[in-house]
Amino acid sequence: MYKIIRFFLFQLDAEQAHHLTLRLFSFFIKLPFFKFFLSSLYAVEDKKLERTVFGLTFKNPVGLAAGLDKNAECIDAFAALGFGFIEIGTVTPLAQPGNEKPRLFRLIQDEAIINRMGFNNDGMLVVKNNISKSEIRNLKSEIKIGGNIGKNKITPNENAVDDYVKCFHELYDVVDYFVVNVSSPNTPNLRALQDKEPLKNILLKLQSINQQKEKPKPILLKIAPDLNNEQLDDIVEIIFETKLAGIVATNTTISRENLSTEKDKIDTIGIGGLSGKPLTQKSTEIIQYLAKKSANKIPIIAVGGIMTAQDAIDKLNAGASLVQLYSGFIYEGPSLIKEINQRLLISK
Repeated sequence: MYKIIRFFLFQLDAEQAHHLTLRLFSFFIKLPFFKFFLSSLYAVEDKKLERTVFGLTFKNPVGLAAGLDKNAECIDAFAALGFGFIEIGTVTPLAQPGNEKPRLFRLIQDEAIINRMGFNNDGMLVVKNNISKSEIRNLKSEIKIGGNIGKNKITPNENAVDDYVKCFHELYDVVDYFVVNVSSPNTPNLRALQDKEPLKNILLKLQSINQQKEKPKPILLKIAPDLNNEQLDDIVEIIFETKLAGIVATNTTISRENLSTEKDKIDTIGIGGLSGKPLTQKSTEIIQYLAKKSANKIPIIAVGGIMTAQDAIDKLNAGASLVQLYSGFIYEGPSLIKEINQRLLISK
């Protein structure tokens, strides 16, 4: 069924298709039968799928990656599809429109996506309100919500920590864990915050505030796939030093290697982060490296190129504790969530 829906969606501009899907989800999830319909088709309910990671118990290890539901508009619908957790954002203190359109592109031959969205979102106050109104929160659902936070484009890097702190304070009561995003390639100079000293400054400040809370929330760091081994070593050292809960590996890549799509089309699209199948191997290699370097002491959420159930299994075998879908969900649909969970049950 999804292949038919995808055929029509892929006739539209990628961002138009994305917004149409969210609008339809927002409308239909309010109908009493729709949630049951989605759940009966795709959700796999089994206690054997539960995972306890960084102090939280996840219904199953398959999550929705940040970027698909930036403003937490459809978390109830995504929960009904069988996700064990949903990461919203990236959220910034102030609403911002993001980069100029067009800024979202499909590379169908490569089962990939290029985006240069630029942290477009409605701002932390709107996102907080959306989560607060959701059925997930009001019924105390088992589905966990992660808050992926970033800085506004107009905020200089030397003041970036202030933006992360604002988002942390505002979303603290409505999310279960936080992800610090310093690895998107689509906000100017953002990746410079991955350097050792600026990164430590942000993480230590957040952890200081976190530890003053009655119930501290897990804070994770999302990293780029374009880091070399020396930089990854620094990341592991920083995670231990700041006592962060874990790593999300990986964000999109700026690389354009080994693509089947015509070079002219790639050049026409221009800059942006690449996700999907071309990232599968690289992301898995980074997870494997981080797991080995940390002696499996740092929990890892795997994201990047999970297009099949086997891709998810490979990432878990490489050292990840949980997985997230983005491009794979767009290309394969919600059946991929079901297939991964079914495979995990068979392997038990």
